Amino acid sequence: MKFSRTYQLQEIASIIDCEYIGDPTFPVTGMNEIHVVTPGDIVFVDHPKYYDKALNSHATIILINKKVACPSGKALLISDDPFRDFNTLTQEFKPFIAFAEAESKTYKIGKNSTVQPNTFIAPGVEIGDHCIIHSNVSINNDCIIGDYVIIHSGTVIGTDAFYYKRREDGYDKLLSNGRVVIEDHVEIGALCTIDRGVSGDTTIGYGSKLDNQVHIGHDTVLGKHVLVASQVGISGCVVIEDEAKLWGQVGVRSDVTIGKGAELLAQSGISKSIPAGATVFGTPASNSKEKFKELAAVRMLPNFIKNNK
Repeated sequence: MKFSRTYQLQEIASIIDCEYIGDPTFPVTGMNEIHVVTPGDIVFVDHPKYYDKALNSHATIILINKKVACPSGKALLISDDPFRDFNTLTQEFKPFIAFAEAESKTYKIGKNSTVQPNTFIAPGVEIGDHCIIHSNVSINNDCIIGDYVIIHSGTVIGTDAFYYKRREDGYDKLLSNGRVVIEDHVEIGALCTIDRGVSGDTTIGYGSKLDNQVHIGHDTVLGKHVLVASQVGISGCVVIEDEAKLWGQVGVRSDVTIGKGAELLAQSGISKSIPAGATVFGTPASNSKEKFKELAAVRMLPNFIKNNK
């Protein structure tokens, strides 16, 4: 998320009431998760395992729970609870805006687009030209829909990220301030759910097609002409490159990349990145030809054991 203007480090520190290290006038232009940060952004880190990654990221302001050496050209915000304070900044700069009245036009719909009855469109949504939005679709705050997009009934665009921190008394939710961006010529089936980015965008690329009952997690990026069959579950922060195919009930863990043109056969469990052009199957997924040979060998075991008694 980029701010509406450039703030100074001391202004941000005053909002969350914390100590800072660096020039009081150091420029702050936004806040983002570590995988999408750019110079001027705040990133938070609250575990020693990830200190180096955050300090060496593209972010130039690190919200951290320990005094450490400040890298050259950067600034630190020292907090006893960075997770909490990142939420405080989200509430400050991107508060939830409720839909107040049915008559309030707080969204934009392009030329020749059709929106069927009982569809909910939140503030800040933009829908392009020649789209068809079927009944009972929900499109939440600030989501962007391109041209020639079809969204079928019961789909929810822009649900909050599934992102929690364990506390002594339960789970604390990280607030989402990102968007869903759906590019041109995309079709999304019925009863799909697509989470908004925590601070960036969840993106469905040009010409991609989603079957019914697909879930896509926060900050995931689909490339062009990706096919996703029914009941696929994709975690957050996944990159799926152009022309990949994911068949029914595939599950994909977070922070992996599916290479261009890769094919994930039905019911595969993806636990690591898949190279471009590969066809994989199984859990954990591996080369499909090798996996089928393994399964054939397993089926032969009873006869092998019987004949060797």
